[in-house]
Amino acid sequence: MRVVQNTQMELGEINVSQIKFDLRSRDDIPKILRGLQHLYMNEELRRSVFALLESEIAPKVDKSTGRPGMTLWSILVCGVLRLDLNADYGRLHELVNQHKTLREMLGHHLYDEDKKYVYQTLVENVNLLTPELLDKINQIIVAGGHALLKKGEGVLRGRCDSFVVETDVHFPTDINLLWDALRKAITLTAHWCERQQLSDWRQYSYNLRQLKRLMRSAQNKSAASLKHDKTKSTHKLRKRTRPILTKPEVT
Repeated sequence: MRVVQNTQMELGEINVSQIKFDLRSRDDIPKILRGLQHLYMNEELRRSVFALLESEIAPKVDKSTGRPGMTLWSILVCGVLRLDLNADYGRLHELVNQHKTLREMLGHHLYDEDKKYVYQTLVENVNLLTPELLDKINQIIVAGGHALLKKGEGVLRGRCDSFVVETDVHFPTDINLLWDALRKAITLTAHWCERQQLSDWRQYSYNLRQLKRLMRSAQNKSAASLKHDKTKSTHKLRKRTRPILTKPEVT
């Protein structure tokens, strides 16, 4: 037997709309639970989400018979919390059994502290929230957010976060850019010749190694002593890179 939510509140149970949060908390959990509380308090939004959960979760199973299982509201709360925290089931299991505010959101109270969730029960129930179902729920929530924004006649704003990923992009010095240009020209030409069954560029790998050797030689020649004389520095740079430019002509 699976219901959306227990309609009959038990002694000591707090209504979801009456749950208090620490507004000064910087943790993610209170913010997520406040969002779920808004969903619960918006009757139109709540009915849409609950109707979707009833129709999509185990549609061929009679939900009015059998042993009592997790309510659909509890499944939604646990699933949203797990995704937003990017948490595994081990952390979710610890939160639903120990986090006081979260347990209030799930419908528990002071007198049922002994009621604990089993790890496998969480896994089997939260997995019912498939990516397709979550996408449909997301569409309903977004539409509700837009309707709320229109009432306040505010401006729609978005916020995103970014992070740095290590790559092999090198600093674009003159010699590096010259090497990149020649390397791609030789590689693309050789691949084209292979597709056309031409053997003129069969030694392109050897030519690339020779060019890279010349590039390293030009890079290793320090120009520190010439930094005060730009005319000599430019002349020496041209002299160093001339072998790199003439090498393809020779080969």
